[in-house]
Amino acid sequence: MNIKPQRKLIALIFLISLPAFAVVPGTPAPDFRGIDSNGAQHKLSEYRGKFVVLEWANQGCPYDRKHYLSGSIESQQRDWTAKGVIWLSVISSAPGQQGYVTPSEENTYLKTMHAAPTAAILDPDGAIGRLYGAKTTPHIFVVDPTGKLIYQGAIDDKPTTDQEDLKGARNYLNETLTAAMAGKPLQVESTRPYGCSVKYAH
Repeated sequence: MNIKPQRKLIALIFLISLPAFAVVPGTPAPDFRGIDSNGAQHKLSEYRGKFVVLEWANQGCPYDRKHYLSGSIESQQRDWTAKGVIWLSVISSAPGQQGYVTPSEENTYLKTMHAAPTAAILDPDGAIGRLYGAKTTPHIFVVDPTGKLIYQGAIDDKPTTDQEDLKGARNYLNETLTAAMAGKPLQVESTRPYGCSVKYAH
């Protein structure tokens, strides 16, 4: 019996079921320019030599709000930026879509939440989001000092809106940075992101 066609079909189904990403861990992170909520320009390549976290955000998303209302993500922002990590929150919601904000609205939110990213990049045309294949809020990408992407996916392994679930969650972001900064191999480089879909312009 020839089972090769069956194997090919199974392999094809498996590949179709895999999430498609614009960038893959182990490859160079695409460079980009973006303007933050204070009008300053940021270019990813300017941060060569540092670890960079890209966090896709949406104020109106209940999954995102879980991390902000609990104070969890703000704590991570403070802890990692204090260690020299560049943390860029990216908002790719288009005008008229959930999560779209003006610069002043974003600054008010950051102040209210006591958030501490290095900067909040406004990406209303979705150019940066599409460049990276950002799918959800939150969706996390980590870039190492050489400019290589070393992690993409969920912030943790609890895809819920319940703040209580943060207590027992495996935090992939913290795990990635802790290992990478210590020069240790990563256990996980890619996971399926969870949350609200990024509200790109149609």
